[in-house]
Amino acid sequence: MAKILVVDDERSIRNSMKEVLEFEGHVVTLAEDGENGLKEAEKEQFDLVFSDIKMPKMDGIELLAKMRQLQPSTKMILISGHGTIETAVQCMRNGAFDFIEKPMNLNRLLQAVKEAMSSNSPESSNLRAAISNGVKKATGGVADDREMVGQSEQINHLRALIERVAPTDARILITGENGTGKEVVAHQIYARSARANKPFIEVNCAAIPSELIESELFGHEKGAFTSALKQRIGKFEQADGGTLFLDEIGDMSLAAQTKVLRVLQEGVLTRVGGDKAIKVDVRVIAATNKNLKQEIEKGNFREDLYHRLSVIPLCVPPLRERKDDIPLLVEHFINKYDSATGQKHKFEKGAMAHLQSFEWNGNIRELKNVVERLAILCNDAITEDDVKNYARPIFL
Repeated sequence: MAKILVVDDERSIRNSMKEVLEFEGHVVTLAEDGENGLKEAEKEQFDLVFSDIKMPKMDGIELLAKMRQLQPSTKMILISGHGTIETAVQCMRNGAFDFIEKPMNLNRLLQAVKEAMSSNSPESSNLRAAISNGVKKATGGVADDREMVGQSEQINHLRALIERVAPTDARILITGENGTGKEVVAHQIYARSARANKPFIEVNCAAIPSELIESELFGHEKGAFTSALKQRIGKFEQADGGTLFLDEIGDMSLAAQTKVLRVLQEGVLTRVGGDKAIKVDVRVIAATNKNLKQEIEKGNFREDLYHRLSVIPLCVPPLRERKDDIPLLVEHFINKYDSATGQKHKFEKGAMAHLQSFEWNGNIRELKNVVERLAILCNDAITEDDVKNYARPIFL
């Protein structure tokens, strides 16, 4: 049994982790952000801390640094929705025991706890493996879980559009709710494009502070600002010849939007602190869960940039509008889980029907997590009662 602190600004994730970990016999404390997590750590000693990286007030990297001073023996596992080799290296250098990507594989979560509690090593073999092999999302390779699953009219229509626009260099704006699979669509377009053997670089605009987004996108010269100790190549230059995926573009600052517009118009950029115009050839795919037309009316998004990005607009439907695909998605996720664990699960008819009755506000991401939760907590034959007990609307 371990005393575990879970720090995440998403309540559904906190509650899901708490239920799974308590089911395994651990004592779990929850905190909604880094500041509250630190306050909990000041009150009691923890064996293990799970912390999201992107949070308001205090992010996971800062919390990690403070925890190392406050509780040096406590192991800490960082969580991120956009795992890259760069992020994994930063976690290791800052003393993290492990690094887990969102959406979390619950089996992976429990394995991480087991390894943390049985290891004296400051870092896990999983983290070392991630650093050694690279994270596919950062290197341009399409990861194994980039498959579009479903045969509904909506998803087939989306597939047809992807096949038509992917071979072109047209800019594409992907819209849809959180968890619908916008990132999967971006990877599908990239994999079918003429740039498939060139870099695929992802930027989560919502995860980068506004004061750093320009340096992240366009790079900076040595001495451009206080902490600029060496020259940095930005994401646009890294993606030269390939594809740049700007996720959550609706959260980008207006200043950065202006510079992105210039790159799209002229094909040149200037690093922060520099004066040299650098030519780049980049196909831009953007995605957002926001209504950009409403953001334009509020003055939060440039209308000219919107029109530059949305040459081809693609909308990914929410899961509640394609419920006929739920059995195929459930089968896909449970097969992947069973293949990794050597188990064999089957959803009974009533269980599947009950899953189809939910609204799935968290969309495919939430469905995947629920399937893994059921696989971990239930017997091989997953019943309707199991779904009622472990996939209640409280998680939605």
